[in-house]
Amino acid sequence: MRSHNAIGLLAAMCVLAGCSSAAAGLADRQTQVADAGAQVMPFDLDATTHIFTNKPDGGIQDVVADNPDDDDSISEIREHLRVEVDKFQAGDFSDPESIHGSDMPGLATLQARFSEIAVELELSETGASISYVAVDPALVTAIHDGFQAQTSDHGKHAEHGSS
Repeated sequence: MRSHNAIGLLAAMCVLAGCSSAAAGLADRQTQVADAGAQVMPFDLDATTHIFTNKPDGGIQDVVADNPDDDDSISEIREHLRVEVDKFQAGDFSDPESIHGSDMPGLATLQARFSEIAVELELSETGASISYVAVDPALVTAIHDGFQAQTSDHGKHAEHGSS
């Protein structure tokens, strides 16, 4: 009987250690992404939030200043997203790739089939948004997969929006 309890305790400890290891791995990944993001994005991630909202035909990526009176962050967000939209419309996804890696889910499909995706910028009071619209369900899935990866990678700096 004691050996069964000891085995159960050992198994529970292994499960907890695995969870702790996975959490540490995710935290390390998010730190790496934040560091890489600081090289690409001109705004302070701690003063802004990325909001990724899946839509039936694609999705919307909002970047907003956490403080609506933070004119510097708002201006930096708007300028950065203007540049990103121009790049995405030309098939250049090098910035997300440099932040999230070349194996980011959905990225290869977006790069290969960029001409089939309508990418538009919209300014908001606290930042800006990029909308992605596609007809092909495979492209919509690639957009959603990319959004999921980015939300996970950005951790406390990102959230899922509501459709």
